[in-house]
Amino acid sequence: MIQQIERQFVRSSRPLYGHLVSLLESAISRGELPSGSRVPPERELAQRLRISRTTVVSAYRELESRGLLRGYVGRGTFVCAAPDPTGAPFAWRGKIAAAALRSSDSTLRDTIRHSSNAKLLSLAAGEPAIDCFPTEAFQQAINHVIANDGLAVWRHGPTEGQPALREAIAERFGLPAESVLVLAGAQQGLDLLARCLIDPGDAVIIDRPGYLGAIQSFNAAGAKLIGWDVVRADMDELEDLLVRYRPKLIYTNPTFQNPTCVTMPIRARRELLRLAERYRVPIVEDATYRELYFNDAPPPSLRELDAQNIVIYLNSFSKVLAPGLRLGWLSAAPSIVDQIAIIKQRLDPHTQNLGQLAMARFIRNGNFDAHLKTLRTEHARRCATMIASIQRHVPAGMIRFTRPQGGLYLWCRVPSAISTRDLRDRALAAGVAFVPGHAFYPDLAGESELRLCFSSVMPSAIDDAVRRLAGCLSRSMAPALRAAREAEASGSLRTGT
Repeated sequence: MIQQIERQFVRSSRPLYGHLVSLLESAISRGELPSGSRVPPERELAQRLRISRTTVVSAYRELESRGLLRGYVGRGTFVCAAPDPTGAPFAWRGKIAAAALRSSDSTLRDTIRHSSNAKLLSLAAGEPAIDCFPTEAFQQAINHVIANDGLAVWRHGPTEGQPALREAIAERFGLPAESVLVLAGAQQGLDLLARCLIDPGDAVIIDRPGYLGAIQSFNAAGAKLIGWDVVRADMDELEDLLVRYRPKLIYTNPTFQNPTCVTMPIRARRELLRLAERYRVPIVEDATYRELYFNDAPPPSLRELDAQNIVIYLNSFSKVLAPGLRLGWLSAAPSIVDQIAIIKQRLDPHTQNLGQLAMARFIRNGNFDAHLKTLRTEHARRCATMIASIQRHVPAGMIRFTRPQGGLYLWCRVPSAISTRDLRDRALAAGVAFVPGHAFYPDLAGESELRLCFSSVMPSAIDDAVRRLAGCLSRSMAPALRAAREAEASGSLRTGT
């Protein structure tokens, strides 16, 4: 790219620094100098352009003032933003911290936005059947809390969570109450764990494919993500990764995993714990989907099998009740809970009280477990409906998947000729949303995979959503089939057949 600027640079232009600013700004705007790329040192560029170093310094300072470059002592000068297309008078983008620039993937935000768009049939965000939400029972719990403990609702609460909810969780899940920290959703828990445990450069072993929110949280903390094939669950592979990278922690979602919906067998769970104990690596167990089995309950959790207190257990009510509740929790050694609470207080002094106290009553009066039974039946029905719709509308072999036994998703593979990123764009235009597979990988993979949430739309709408998606698949496949026919025809001509 700098060679092109050398060719375009005209030394008779005045002022010279302004001409250089214009060339560099254009290159940044076109993406030829992408964010994060290093520009040549001032002296080197001056020599290459045969101008004074002062001219280059002036140009770089002008671009820094516009928020396009940023200089670091001992490291050099880097592109930090593209020109603001709005023509804003102050270059805010250039003031963004380097750590924030590591978090540029908007997939999670887009997924949530699509789920709230009434014009879309969203198979994207992981949502339970919220039309089955027990609104009347939850309303009664809210009314009871306000009537009987209104002061606790409206005043500040403990950062660790309302004692009533911590105790209700402890009783329901068989934990010590002091090991429970209440969260504004499991995603907050991942962010807090990353802040608490990860230093920039630390290795983290993570499911591959794995939850995109975990990938984003650990990336934002500066972690080096090491993918472990969660479908194969090869313990020899895992041990090799532990020896090679000496990770700070292992993150896994072993039960109805997001996005694959696979469940780790009991033998693999025991072996995973054995390896973690041997190499002294803590495990973050994401149990968000654990309660959402269709028929047979899953094997014991890693937390239940853990004899060395090395498992941090993360769970959420958002996936089993409603995402709008923004209520989750984690369980860990009390010393870790205390440390995470100190971090949490800076970001969120306490999770809102009304939801906590209502949830505590909802659990204790049996409504939580009663609702789980309803969801298990309904989710199994919706999963079967989606599979039947795929078999009805999609040509055989166009979408491949394994039938899940719980969770919220179908993890699908399409022919390699189809990019699921392009397919997503076609589907959005047709009024259907899903998440393309690349978002679930810490590396460059997943281009022919996609995740469909079978529980997020009404059964009556599932068939329409799949029918639209099938049309998009056919249109995406057509160019590849045409190219294959042309290649075959060309080959026939060359061979004279």
